[in-house]
Amino acid sequence: MAALGRCRLFTARMVFGLLMFGQQGAAHAAGPSAPIYPATPRGDVVETQFGEAIADPYRWLENDVRTDKAVAAWVEQQNAATDAYLAKLPQRDWFARRIRELLDYERFGLPQKAGGRYFYTRNSGLQKQSQLFVRKGLNGKPRLLIDPNTWASDGTAALDEWVPSRNGKLLAYAVQGGGSDWRTIRISDTKSGKDLADELRWVKFSGLAWIGSEGFLYSRFPEPREGAEFQAVNLGHAVYFHRIGTPQSADERVYATPDHPELSHRARVTWDDRWAVISSSQGTESKFELHAIPLAGQRKTSPIPVADVRTALLTGRQLPKIEPRRDWSALELVNGLDHNWRLIEGVGDSLWFVTNRGAGRGKVVRADLDRWIPRGRKIAHAPALGCGPIDGEPCPSDNEPPWTFHEVVPERADTLNRAQIVGDRLLLSYLKDASTRAELVSLDGKPVQAIRLSAIGTASGFSGKPGDPETFYSFASFNQPPAVFRFDSRTGQSLPFAVPKVSFDPASYEVEQRTYASRDGTRVPMFLVRKRVIAEAGKAVPTLLYGYGGFDVSQVPSFSAVRMAWLEAGGAFALANLRGGGEFGKAWHDAGRLANKQNVFDDFIAAGEYLITRGVTPKNGLVIQGGSNGGLLVGAVVNQRPDLFAAAVPQVGVMDMLRFDRFTAGRYWVDDYGYPSKEADWRVLRAYSPYHNLNAGVAYPPVLVTTADTDDRVVPAHSFKYAAALQAANPGGKPHLIRIETRAGHGSGKPTDKVIEEGADILGFLSAWSGLEVDTRP
Repeated sequence: MAALGRCRLFTARMVFGLLMFGQQGAAHAAGPSAPIYPATPRGDVVETQFGEAIADPYRWLENDVRTDKAVAAWVEQQNAATDAYLAKLPQRDWFARRIRELLDYERFGLPQKAGGRYFYTRNSGLQKQSQLFVRKGLNGKPRLLIDPNTWASDGTAALDEWVPSRNGKLLAYAVQGGGSDWRTIRISDTKSGKDLADELRWVKFSGLAWIGSEGFLYSRFPEPREGAEFQAVNLGHAVYFHRIGTPQSADERVYATPDHPELSHRARVTWDDRWAVISSSQGTESKFELHAIPLAGQRKTSPIPVADVRTALLTGRQLPKIEPRRDWSALELVNGLDHNWRLIEGVGDSLWFVTNRGAGRGKVVRADLDRWIPRGRKIAHAPALGCGPIDGEPCPSDNEPPWTFHEVVPERADTLNRAQIVGDRLLLSYLKDASTRAELVSLDGKPVQAIRLSAIGTASGFSGKPGDPETFYSFASFNQPPAVFRFDSRTGQSLPFAVPKVSFDPASYEVEQRTYASRDGTRVPMFLVRKRVIAEAGKAVPTLLYGYGGFDVSQVPSFSAVRMAWLEAGGAFALANLRGGGEFGKAWHDAGRLANKQNVFDDFIAAGEYLITRGVTPKNGLVIQGGSNGGLLVGAVVNQRPDLFAAAVPQVGVMDMLRFDRFTAGRYWVDDYGYPSKEADWRVLRAYSPYHNLNAGVAYPPVLVTTADTDDRVVPAHSFKYAAALQAANPGGKPHLIRIETRAGHGSGKPTDKVIEEGADILGFLSAWSGLEVDTRP
């Protein structure tokens, strides 16, 4: 989630010595004193909102750094001050070296199979971007197909989503430039390795759904006005069909809601090309409307106007050869943005879904559509959800679909995270206390077998299709990089496909789960990771606490080379599963959003207090980190409990809660935060907004803010304004710095060297202020 570091020559010492654990977390741990901050002009913007005068002296920092010279100069001056400070950190070079060593291992992405070919990503270790390979057959010779490292000299152009056509002869892939959310879609001929002429622009928040090998569905916004690409609010999302070999201007609009431009739409196509399913949502909350388009027997019409055809017949003029357009008439499956609906897959005219309708932790249901969709007939846009005009069927009552969703797998105590049809089985992945449990059931929900996983961790993947028992999944944990396995749903057997070789011993680290009481008594789980010798000795060591707590996003075990360097240096790492996340279903999410947002901050503060009182970390050894919504979390708790934390790193955070909905994707977040334009919501937001709750003279802990100048998800103005206000509030106190990455976005697509640079800066900063000591003598 976090944006990553600036290009900087390392001066790392080339040898590191023994780690020192004896006196970690000294009472007076301190890094270099704060620099003299660059002057930040204060404006006189004051607005009255719901009877309160709200000053916004740094409004001018909302201007785009690419076009505003004053903002660009401010960024340059702040980076210079931050760079000079970070260069003084005594352990930064050790962290840079060790993170680089920990990242230097061969790693693979999950394979996708199409037409007897296997496609997968691979990074040899320190390549800036992973490459895409293809092999014919499971044991075929790998062949490089796409190398993003050739796209940009600084490595900031990345390969994002990629999907092969059904026969594996073509591959559609998305290019991400400079960390932006905008994508450009290209198509590769997998035999020759050359790109076709097709290029699709202004793609954002999109999937790629092939219809055979003829073309694919994707989602895009209208082209923004010049100069507004990275800050304007995004409206008018629509699904299009691109036919291979045609220009983007010829793409057919498949589904859009011009009367509701705030809605977003994504398409999926069932494996047998019988159905396209459109999921529509208004914000980030998992509440969807569903529409289905029958593709089998789909009527096609000529795009040439009838008048032109008549003229050609009369004059003998030859008409251009143009492919007929498909009939994209859609059947409404689910109306009302009330529940989560995720298509699992389709077999014939039966569609399986995961939903939380009547099941807060999720269940599997099936809809049988065959009796409602006569083949070769156009679907009427009837007011009663596809009934009435179709074969004379009677219409049901309002808001009830004309078919039944049959329950296949009922709700359980654990949270259903994912489901997939593999062969003739349903593969279900559950979260039990934020760790993965997986099992196989029949298509009608009868138990088959559990899938044994080796430890506390996260299994992801399991993509497959009906009729093919083969799938792949990866398993990772805090002390284990992702290992890829091949799974056979007929036999239930897992075999290694790619297991990484690492430069540390995973068994020397202990991963445990604990629970603690939040302010209101709610029990909150937390992962705790330390060296086994430290855990067995009961030693208090500097501890890095991480949290997110929002948007129904589950925080699960994962591997990070940066985090592992912290652990190797003798620190502990804690991940709190705060309310607002998706670990325990809808109720857990609801308990941490809108008017309940303070629960998230209380949970995080309680986690920190627990780590201190239980002797995991010394009082002056607790440091915190969070990105995006987690950056908001860090900013809010630093304001509310500045005495609790030794240092803090809010990354790409949402810091101005009264104006977040005015930029790019910010309007989507009202589901979790509320509407700044509504008084009740505004008062909740005003109470915790990090930018608006900084007070002069408060002894805030050391803070390193990180952002990126071209982040078009959470625009950098949030961090700019917050850092300026923090520096002004306590200019003579501990350091309050901002690290602004160039040619980077919200975090995805980050090149390896930038991961190393930012990780070293952050850990160097946190170690200096928590008392974590590493012997850096040559």
